[in-house]
Amino acid sequence: MAQGFGFSLTATDGAARAGVISTPRGQVRTPAFMPVGTAATVKAMLPESVAATGADILLGNTYHLMLRPTAERIARLGGLHRFMNWERPILTDSGGFQVMSLAALRKMTEEGVRFKSHIDGSAHHLTPERSMEIQRLLGSDIVMAFDECPALPATDAVVAASMRRSMRWAARSREAFGERPGHALFGIMQGGVTQELRAESAAALRGIGFEGYAVGGLAVGEGQAAMFGVLDYAPGMLPADKPRYLMGVGKPDDIVGAVERGIDMMDCVLPSRSGRTGQAFTRRGVVNIKNARHMDDPRPLDAACTCPACRSYSRAYLHHVFRAQEIIASMLITWHNLHYYQELMAGLRSAIEAGKLAPFVQAFHAQRAEGDIEPL
Repeated sequence: MAQGFGFSLTATDGAARAGVISTPRGQVRTPAFMPVGTAATVKAMLPESVAATGADILLGNTYHLMLRPTAERIARLGGLHRFMNWERPILTDSGGFQVMSLAALRKMTEEGVRFKSHIDGSAHHLTPERSMEIQRLLGSDIVMAFDECPALPATDAVVAASMRRSMRWAARSREAFGERPGHALFGIMQGGVTQELRAESAAALRGIGFEGYAVGGLAVGEGQAAMFGVLDYAPGMLPADKPRYLMGVGKPDDIVGAVERGIDMMDCVLPSRSGRTGQAFTRRGVVNIKNARHMDDPRPLDAACTCPACRSYSRAYLHHVFRAQEIIASMLITWHNLHYYQELMAGLRSAIEAGKLAPFVQAFHAQRAEGDIEPL
């Protein structure tokens, strides 16, 4: 294990786990939700505001940062933490998913992927070695191995070929990462929704050896039932003494279901993206603040919430500023959403530590089933 990086379990409840990831930049309480700072910012939020929601760690994006402003420029300016004024841990993804989903004119070979930037059409070549170099220049605390993530549905033959290439790339990522005390490299399990392929991938990753392991290739179109089906067995294929990270998830009920099945870390753009489209996540479900029924509503988004949006502003006000396209609408609703997500994670951690996860989950679903029906 990399010096200065560690993981310890503090409690379990069924398959669910509570623990702590230790890094030289601070501890990450798990289960953890990582807000996404794609371009070195969590959109509509100040870094200190993100920290105030309870976030211990952020996610940055290799693909976007390599294109603009470039990893080399960020390194010259002191690294990503200093650049974006975030001193807590940062995890960066490898860029593989964005290359497959955003880049133009992709050509994939065993060596890597050649593509043209979706921003300016410039040519780039991303390989496992280059991905490791970029993430080193950024100064990431947790680095992700370079992988391929095929969209689902896909044939078993396509998924198997992709997974095996990703495992070869994982070995190259491990070698290129080298010895970096205080930093960690996570491998990424692939294999679609096929248990045998997932088992093959997990065995390959364990053989290489990583400081943490991700379950990749989910939340890409397979649906929640299929995702949970994979999570019923996939986390148990990975080392119990290392963090388990589910990439790109998700909605609150996705998060709760993943934690029940043994996942320690998650990330998703949903709370910040929804904040910009007028959707607020509450204990009773989603509130669409643009709906006319909120026009004269003096209540907060969620009476039980202590975020600045709920403490100081009404639904009527949020409806008004959203309709008026005022920037404060995105700021307040995003802050609320991130606060709600972190509050949910704190509740899950406390429930696991108390051995009361089942009643916590039952209450979570019951409250959401009631809907937003509290009287004015």
